[in-house]
Amino acid sequence: MRHTLTGLTRWLAAAALAGAALAVAAAPAPASAGTCKWPDWDAFKQDLLSADGRVIDRHAEKQITVSEGQAYALFFALAANDRATFDMLLAWTESHLAQGNLGGHLPAWIWGKLTAEQTAQAAQAGKPGSDGWGVIDAKPAADADLWIAYTLLEAGRLWHEPRFTTLGTQLARRILREETAVLPGLGRTVLPAPQGFRLAAQRWRLNPGYVPLQVMRRLAALMPDEPAWQQLVETSARLMLETAPRGFSPDWVEYETGRGFLPDAPTRAESAYNAIRVYLWAGMLDRDEPRRAALLRTFTPLADFVAARGYPPERVDTQTGQPGPNAGNGGFSAAVAPYLAALGRTSLANAQVWRTRELAQREPNGQPGYYTQVLTLFGLGYLDGQFRFARDGALLPAWKAGCPAR
Repeated sequence: MRHTLTGLTRWLAAAALAGAALAVAAAPAPASAGTCKWPDWDAFKQDLLSADGRVIDRHAEKQITVSEGQAYALFFALAANDRATFDMLLAWTESHLAQGNLGGHLPAWIWGKLTAEQTAQAAQAGKPGSDGWGVIDAKPAADADLWIAYTLLEAGRLWHEPRFTTLGTQLARRILREETAVLPGLGRTVLPAPQGFRLAAQRWRLNPGYVPLQVMRRLAALMPDEPAWQQLVETSARLMLETAPRGFSPDWVEYETGRGFLPDAPTRAESAYNAIRVYLWAGMLDRDEPRRAALLRTFTPLADFVAARGYPPERVDTQTGQPGPNAGNGGFSAAVAPYLAALGRTSLANAQVWRTRELAQREPNGQPGYYTQVLTLFGLGYLDGQFRFARDGALLPAWKAGCPAR
């Protein structure tokens, strides 16, 4: 689970991979032993994964684990054909976030160091957490839940493991029941969580970054007996396409019956750390995805900004298109690189890959934070050819099709 590359050595090796200039066009080499070299995944495991399968945000004050981190790590483990790590991640997630039954409970959002009061309450009730560690926030997060369900279903197919298929199906059906609602004038839509996002009788709060079309299409394809999933594909596309009036996706948006999508009041319609994923999901879509062209076209102002400044902005007012003063970090560059490559702006995408690597080297011990490493694994892993998504959202890992050329 550990690897030996550190500091400059790790960066140079990773940069060499990226130099395959977005291995989008590179011819695959034959796979060997069912795995492909992926230094970024090795680094993620070394830097962030505990011995018992917990992804730790070490930059956070309480060394927390979020369900999103477990979900993404499960996906990367499957993409890497790393069954041992996958099993460990799944066991921890089910045991600590889902009360031991992922098919029966949506996973809790945050786990970590409890306050003294929380620890005392847990001890008094005889619940997990009496040792000072446990669930901090039990509310589920739909983005994590969707990725876990998707990954379990794909793991069942790729590894021929019926248990994963069954568990993924159970979780997907629970998501449909508890984390979606029919919004008049829009249709059945993913809510960020079961509670807390219906603002009024006819008003809801939504997140465009929660609904990658790859995931939504795959769930719809795998559960044709649940036609609601197909409607979720369409509402998810609308959520991304109709909420970026100036070409920048918002972190959060509101929807009101009769008025449609509206700027989110609490965040002032800002684009930042949630929305950066929208460009990432769009950039990784299969060429035959029906909504791909519209999504790529919608966000061209972002591409133009990167071309002019050399980096994606950290924050943008999506109603005016006015960027904030700060540049996005290396993870932001990794996230937009597939989108720029999908537009055919290869040199611009390469520059963002290089920026990701350069900024990572400046971090202590060459270790960026949790979210930056996640975005790097998605964005640069995709460009390097570690995985692809088919038109129906099916995962196409390199260990099945052929490892990236070196």
